Amino acid sequence: MNTAARLSAYGAALALVFGGAWVTGAALGPSPSNAAEEPHGRTAVEGLAGHFGPDHPDDGHSHGGEERGHGAEPVPAGLSSTNGGYTLSPTTTTLPRGAVSEFSFRITAPSGKAVTGFKVEHDKRMHLVVVRRDTAGYEHLHPEMSPDGTWRVPMRIDTAGTYRVFADFVPAGGTAQTLGVDLSVPGEFSPAAHRPSRIAEVDEYQVRLEGDLVAGKSAPLTVEVTRDGRPVTDLQPYLAAYGHLVALRAADLAYLHVHPEGEPGDGTTPAGPRITFNAEVPSAGTYRLFLDFQHGGKVRTAEFTADALPETAGTTGS
Repeated sequence: MNTAARLSAYGAALALVFGGAWVTGAALGPSPSNAAEEPHGRTAVEGLAGHFGPDHPDDGHSHGGEERGHGAEPVPAGLSSTNGGYTLSPTTTTLPRGAVSEFSFRITAPSGKAVTGFKVEHDKRMHLVVVRRDTAGYEHLHPEMSPDGTWRVPMRIDTAGTYRVFADFVPAGGTAQTLGVDLSVPGEFSPAAHRPSRIAEVDEYQVRLEGDLVAGKSAPLTVEVTRDGRPVTDLQPYLAAYGHLVALRAADLAYLHVHPEGEPGDGTTPAGPRITFNAEVPSAGTYRLFLDFQHGGKVRTAEFTADALPETAGTTGS
């Protein structure tokens, strides 16, 4: 996994490339001790906030973005720090380079008060993805919330640059949200260039991506995991799934988080070597894809770069 941004203990995978008041109220959801928590069980593009795909039952608009008025196209997720009245408010927008520091933030409601009630989605109430704006240094982590609604997580970023932090959550009684803010890490850096790639090497594992992204259409993507040339058939559940896939539009870091078809223990979903996702991206263009999978007790991240076809184009299937 890219180590440009990571937890000091690295117990959970950090992320991509991303609040307010201290008072809580009953209208904002229950306190942490009795916050509404729902078990996992959604599949494909359901579940976490920020989906561009059509199967997101919690969202009032089909593609999971920020609405721009009646009849207007929704804005893809993660491009704004505010949506639906909820705001991602970090306590700082600058972090030191090469040292462990605490990143903290709140999610505030339309009233300006800190939200303290969150639903559990894929085993966590908050998913935080961090990635540098050139899509290097991807990490995925899970902060902890204090009773006052402040989320905290230790972070160490070793490479300078501007990073996008995405907060992916579902407020109790509300709709799924993905909000984003930029963080600055002082220092000089050289932007990374990413060529199209469908095969990722991670430690002794090789992960192959099959299928095409198609703008405006739900399309199947399949990853196949092998180790030293042999199929991996005993992938371990990580956050209630055999794999998690995040896609970022390279031009602006529009955000899509999907989960695979089926789930561990459902009696029909094999534990590898193939994991199938259904993903829908909002436009043609280049996307960076990040797959988290667990094997041998360790979470690894495979990275891909793929172009999304125009809506009128067909898929190649590979």
